[in-house]
Amino acid sequence: MKRTKVDFGYLQERKRSGEKITMLTAYDFPTAKLLDEAGIETILVGDSASNVVLGYPDTVPVSLDELLVLVRAVRRGVKHAMLIGDMPFGSYNVSTEQAIANGVRFMKEGGCEAVKLEGGGPMIPKIKAMTDAGIPMVGHLGLTPQTASLIGGYKVQGNTAKKAQAIIDDAKAIAAAGAIMLVLECVPGRVGGIIAKEIGIPVIGIGAGVEVDGQVLVLHDMLGFNLSFAPKFLKTYARLGPKITRAAKQYIAEVKAKKFPDDAHSFNINDTEFGKLYGGNA
Repeated sequence: MKRTKVDFGYLQERKRSGEKITMLTAYDFPTAKLLDEAGIETILVGDSASNVVLGYPDTVPVSLDELLVLVRAVRRGVKHAMLIGDMPFGSYNVSTEQAIANGVRFMKEGGCEAVKLEGGGPMIPKIKAMTDAGIPMVGHLGLTPQTASLIGGYKVQGNTAKKAQAIIDDAKAIAAAGAIMLVLECVPGRVGGIIAKEIGIPVIGIGAGVEVDGQVLVLHDMLGFNLSFAPKFLKTYARLGPKITRAAKQYIAEVKAKKFPDDAHSFNINDTEFGKLYGGNA
C-alpha cells in the first residue's frame, strides 16, 4: 500500500477521525530512515539533542547551527513523515525579527516542514508573525524545558484550576495565532483532554494523557539508552543501552583474545600468489 506524505491536511483529518497521531524525535540519517520506514507520521528534531546526543546538561546550551546539522541529516532520511525543527533557546527570544529569520533558516537550510517554539504569553505574537511570514508553526505548552527554572522546575504543570486555565487560554491563543499543531508536556490528562477538544489543531502529548490527539517521546528515552531516566510519562519499549554495552564488551574481549577477526571475517590470498611475495621468501 502506497503511503501518503504527511502534511497539515493529513494531521487535521486524523484529528477529525479520532485516529491518534504518532511522533518521535530523531537526530541522524539512519535513525530517521528507520522511523520513516516504520510508519511514524511526524518526526521532531528536538532541542533534546542537546543532552541526549551532544552531551550538554540540559536543552539550553545547544545552538541553532548545531541543530541545523542534525536537521539536515534527518531530512535526508525522511520521505513520508512531516519533519519539524525545534528552535533552541536564544534563537527566537530576542525579537520577532530574530524568530522569523531563524525560522526561515530551519525551512530553507534544514528542509523542515514546520518549526516548534516553546511558551505562551509573549511568545504568541511571535507565533502569529512567523505564521504570517509563511512558517508553519508548532506551539509547546505545559512543561517548557528551556525555561523550566521560571515555572518551578521539571514537574507537572496545570495541576490547579488557575494554572490549568492559563494553559487552556494560551492553547486557544496559539491556535488562533495560526499554529498548525501544539505539543503539550506534563499536564494532567483531563486538562490535556479539554485542550484537545477545545482547539481545532492537533494536540500532541508527552505526559498529557490519552485524550490528546497524539503522542511524542524522545527516541533515546523510549529505547532505553539511559535507564536511570525514568519520568512517570515514559514507557521504555526497548533496553538498548545495556545491549550496546554488552556488545562493546564482547568486542573488546574478542579483540584482546585474538578471536576477532577469525577466518570467516578475514580476506585470504592463495598460496601461489603469496609465495611470489619478496621473491618467494615471504
